Amino acid sequence: MTVEKTDPVEVFGAGLKGRGLRGTRDLSAGEVVFAEASFAAVVLDSLSLQVCHSCFRRQVNPHRCAQCKFAHYCDRTCQRAAWDEHRKECSAIRNIGKAPNENVRLVARILWRIQKHTGLVSDSQLTTLDMLEDHLSRMTPEDLKELKVDVKTFYTYWPKKSKAVGEDYVSHLFGVISCNGFTLSDQRGLQSVGIGLFPNLCLVNHDCWPNCTVILNHGDQSALDASFHSSRRIELRALEPISAGQELTVSYVDFLSVSTDRQRLLQQQYYFDCKCEHCVNGTKDELMTAVKPTEDGKQPSAEVVKQLTDFSLQALVKIEAARAQGNFHEVIRICRECLEKQDPVFADTNVHVLRVLSTASEVLSFLQQFQEAAGYAQRMVDGYMKLYHPNNAQLGMAIMRAGVTHWHAGLIEAAHGLICRAYGILMITHGPHHPISKDLEAMRRQTEMELRMFKQNEHVYHSMREAALTSKPMSVAGEQVQIKA
Repeated sequence: MTVEKTDPVEVFGAGLKGRGLRGTRDLSAGEVVFAEASFAAVVLDSLSLQVCHSCFRRQVNPHRCAQCKFAHYCDRTCQRAAWDEHRKECSAIRNIGKAPNENVRLVARILWRIQKHTGLVSDSQLTTLDMLEDHLSRMTPEDLKELKVDVKTFYTYWPKKSKAVGEDYVSHLFGVISCNGFTLSDQRGLQSVGIGLFPNLCLVNHDCWPNCTVILNHGDQSALDASFHSSRRIELRALEPISAGQELTVSYVDFLSVSTDRQRLLQQQYYFDCKCEHCVNGTKDELMTAVKPTEDGKQPSAEVVKQLTDFSLQALVKIEAARAQGNFHEVIRICRECLEKQDPVFADTNVHVLRVLSTASEVLSFLQQFQEAAGYAQRMVDGYMKLYHPNNAQLGMAIMRAGVTHWHAGLIEAAHGLICRAYGILMITHGPHHPISKDLEAMRRQTEMELRMFKQNEHVYHSMREAALTSKPMSVAGEQVQIKA
């Protein structure tokens, strides 16, 4: 599935931002502005054994390509669907004995497709790869050095039987994916698993408070009849009503940083100075750096704030290191210590507090310490809701996880409320047919049923819940019943 001519978008000159896309008619919140299949995409190196190289879903025991022994798939159906794209890659990997990094593999896939389709694979493709920015002239010496290493590796990997490609064009493509590559997530939207290139999406400019979001639809290769398959694609979805002629924007970075930090990251990674309204006005910066007044009603001194900020940054580094090592109890110890020091000084909208709350709630949930996790998750959601766009996908996912944590903690009223709130957001950002939305709808129905039971008789509800958690049948009115906990 690709962008159709009837899709309500057109390319226009966006001033200093170069080209952009705008709507040609009014759009409503949750509407799919366009969908676009990837020009090429690859699984990240670190997850090549765990993720399907066709649909990018995570799998417990994926099926391995018997020839290159590198690519993995959900099953033979996914493998057959991917063979046209994998065929030359498979041969190239076998020839050199191992797979190169994801950037080299992606550039090779792009070039094989260009040579097959001359770079324009559908009438609805609004730009060619030749016209996309590579920003090579603005790269740092370190970035250019890494790029040259990738170019050298590419020529080792590129089969001699394939059509020769000049070094300048190969370098151009590496530059294009560096600043235009789109990160692909797994089926739950919780982890980055791949990178792809979507030419039309590359035309959508950045805004820190965008009116659109991008969601990966993994497609469906499960049908035995290939005519019923749907391809992997991104969907550009409207977050709010958009008037005809208004520019379509997405955010290239997470909003949860002060404007100067977002601007610095955008300059480092995408080579432009963000002049969006939220950056120019520093919108919400005060909330993200908010502090609590002291007992005498005064603001804490700049020195105290700086010391605690430095401590928080150091603690976050230690937290990530402990997490990477799988030392989750150490993660929680540091989080508790950090929050104890932050609580008297920082407000709950302070980004340093929110980052610790997010990690603490997630790791405590993993350790099944749900009561404490729920408390941290609620504080995190309360802070997020004051900062994020009301239809932000990350906000919706965070609220969903908080709802599940409360559910596990037995706090059914709060759990149902959070899950309903998350459902309202994700219906806009993901749509009703996305696996996450379907899971959330099932949770919404389940918690609604449990909430009715809870309101009828709290004692019976908790008894049934305890029985479900211990896998023991519970007798009610002479019949054995079980609920999902």
